[in-house]
Amino acid sequence: MRVLLTGHRGFVGRHLHAAMDARGWDVAGIDLADGADALDFFRTDDTRYDLAIHAAAIVGGRASIDGSPLGVATNLALDSWYMRWLVRTGTPRAVYFSSSAAYPVELQQPGEVRRLYEEDIDLDQPRLPDATYGLAKLTGERLARYAEAEDCRILIPRPFSGYGEDQADCYPFPAFIQRAKRRDDPFEVWGSGSSTRDWIHIDDLVGAVLAGLDQDVTGPVNLGWGRPTSFDQLAAHVTDAAGYTPKIKHVASAPQGVHHRVSDPSRMLAFYQPKVPLEEGIRRALAA
Repeated sequence: MRVLLTGHRGFVGRHLHAAMDARGWDVAGIDLADGADALDFFRTDDTRYDLAIHAAAIVGGRASIDGSPLGVATNLALDSWYMRWLVRTGTPRAVYFSSSAAYPVELQQPGEVRRLYEEDIDLDQPRLPDATYGLAKLTGERLARYAEAEDCRILIPRPFSGYGEDQADCYPFPAFIQRAKRRDDPFEVWGSGSSTRDWIHIDDLVGAVLAGLDQDVTGPVNLGWGRPTSFDQLAAHVTDAAGYTPKIKHVASAPQGVHHRVSDPSRMLAFYQPKVPLEEGIRRALAA
């Protein structure tokens, strides 16, 4: 199995790379950290692989999504050239990492939690996604249709809030872990603390993608537990596991994103059962 993996030094990419190495797959990685630009590669390379996994993207957490919209929009060019490369090389199997940010923001408002279904995204009549990051992912999914029409079978994972022990501190979960390790008191939480997310450990994110490939799944698949956890609840879980009870300091001026973002994971559960609940993920991160 000859595999191309873009963004192989990133959080998702390095875990995928390790899992595929363990299977004995021949993985060629491309990452800016190595001085290799996937955009240049897609424009000029004509190598045909058995499988291509596109995990390269500009994200950088909520502050980057809200604070650098044009930088994030670079993903539009990266993703469009990926699809063109798939068609040009005749690569038969691919993974395009989309995101829960592609879902309409109108479905993620305060009030009762509404779980998001794959069918909530209508590519023929799209509704406003979350910022330029969500727009790029929504556009990428639309472009994947054209690559699929040229006989490339594409799995489109839509991860919800992925996390793990070695994630960069610009994301909420590792930031909370670091505050707990320092025993911060007060403990800072951006926003009101009542907004919810659906957390999935990186081991399960990778496991679901590989299981989807093994079972020849195509199209969009939510990756999550379907379990809404507010940021106040996350802070309570993390500090309780760390053995202390601080005061919570809400920072209303900080970037917050949508209010509720929770999956319906039914499609994923048809081929993969997640194994690392949030409480276990917290214990692992505090021990790392």
